[in-house]
Amino acid sequence: MKKFILFGTLAMLTSLTFVSFRSEKQLAIVEKADAVKELPAINNDAFKRGEMLAYRLHYGIIDAGVATLAITDETKEVAGRKTMHVVGLGSSKGAFDFFFKVRDRYETYIDEKALVPWVFLRHVDEGGYKFDQSYTFNHYSSKVNVDGKNEYVIEPNMQDMLSAFYNARALDLSSAKLGSVYSINCFMDREVWPLKIRFLGKENVSTDKGTFRCLKFCPIVQKGRIFKNDDDLKVWITDDKNHIIVKGEAAIIVGAVKVELTDYSGLANSVSKIN
Repeated sequence: MKKFILFGTLAMLTSLTFVSFRSEKQLAIVEKADAVKELPAINNDAFKRGEMLAYRLHYGIIDAGVATLAITDETKEVAGRKTMHVVGLGSSKGAFDFFFKVRDRYETYIDEKALVPWVFLRHVDEGGYKFDQSYTFNHYSSKVNVDGKNEYVIEPNMQDMLSAFYNARALDLSSAKLGSVYSINCFMDREVWPLKIRFLGKENVSTDKGTFRCLKFCPIVQKGRIFKNDDDLKVWITDDKNHIIVKGEAAIIVGAVKVELTDYSGLANSVSKIN
């Protein structure tokens, strides 16, 4: 639970005073790679630089934390390709902060055209459990290096746990039928996680920011580690080209978690807000 309390629920599918721990040396390593093959271009009308999404997280009846996902204005080239720099921040608040302090920072550099990550950085500080982790992806050689030590072979379009959220937003859902399943492979904790989401239909969802027309999905999760059943997580995304998460609900082994959209700005398209 500790690893996923703020971002696990949101990423399966986000200003603090943290100092960025990205490594320019790490980025440069990939820049030296030879482009021995073309990367497929993916049409993206869902997001752009300057976008910001803010969320509130409830653990049971407790207002437990906040999270933001922001695409910076930075244009950084990695492996000779332009990237979009995404920063996700999460922190606990109120009484929950006293008992279980959380200060997380996640970063990813996503290829602007292929929508695959080049560098993923993870700083976790949750209830005294701390670690830093870095993944350097090389999609030319189909490999990922973890913490500058171990290298793993990856398949095309492999995502990290943050880039997977943005890659999924770019999916064409216009022809989604009840029960349709979409799959994205994510490399996390030195293994591949097949992230699958099942379309459950359309619903209107009310939040502090208003009521939105939404598409409802059930991410198919792994039983045992966090969830009791493989359908214990539900996510509602806007029924428009942005595909932003409006609400998420998860029944986990030690309780229930809910994520709600509290603010947004810099969207690429008009949003499906009813009122």
